[in-house]
Amino acid sequence: MSSRIHPQARTTPKIRQEIKDSGLSSREAAKVFNITRATAQKWLGRDDVQDRSHRAHTLHTTLSQAREAMVLTLRQSLYLPLDDLLFITKQYINPAVSRAGIARLLKREGMSRLTDLIATAEGEKITPKKTFKDYEPGFIHIDIKYLPQMPDETSRRYLFVAIDRATRWVFMHIYGDTTEASNVDFLRRLKLASPIKISKILTDNGSQFIDRFATKNKKPSGWHAFDVACAALPAERCLALPT
Repeated sequence: MSSRIHPQARTTPKIRQEIKDSGLSSREAAKVFNITRATAQKWLGRDDVQDRSHRAHTLHTTLSQAREAMVLTLRQSLYLPLDDLLFITKQYINPAVSRAGIARLLKREGMSRLTDLIATAEGEKITPKKTFKDYEPGFIHIDIKYLPQMPDETSRRYLFVAIDRATRWVFMHIYGDTTEASNVDFLRRLKLASPIKISKILTDNGSQFIDRFATKNKKPSGWHAFDVACAALPAERCLALPT
């Protein structure tokens, strides 16, 4: 089996084994093998002769698992660039989070590229270069994400998130379920909190928001509680392309 050697290593596994088997002191080994005394001492004291990972034994992070899930939800649902995501995370989730920490989280979860995440509404033509500035204020995208259940919790929680596509104004609330009552309540809270007149609401095709897949013709009936609440705002309903 081949082994990987650190590119800046001064010794090979074969030389390291010779150092271990030499019976020399660290001072003597350093002179004989033309290495530093610290290097000699390291290999004399090791049980193996392979390079070890340079990764820290303990990874320190300012975000818990639940908070990481919230950050990922914001990225996936709101399409926030890294700096905007950092700002909102500091404001709403954890003021101690770092830009590098969020960047590592996005890379680890495969969310580094925004163009891979942007949802497209039915009938909407989007190019990779389309930005939030291309929308009129009041076009609100709403999404729901599961939050991981923590050991001290008896049930899962759900993060409801809304963002205005033009201004990137964000509103969030956590519920214990995704019932019609919770969805309508979120819309009520959103209307009260929004500094912008809501004109359009974009959601996915989940049963929490629409009944299109419960009808024979696969078209919304218009009588789903969320549709009724949107009509009462009033706000035009937009649906993300079905998968």
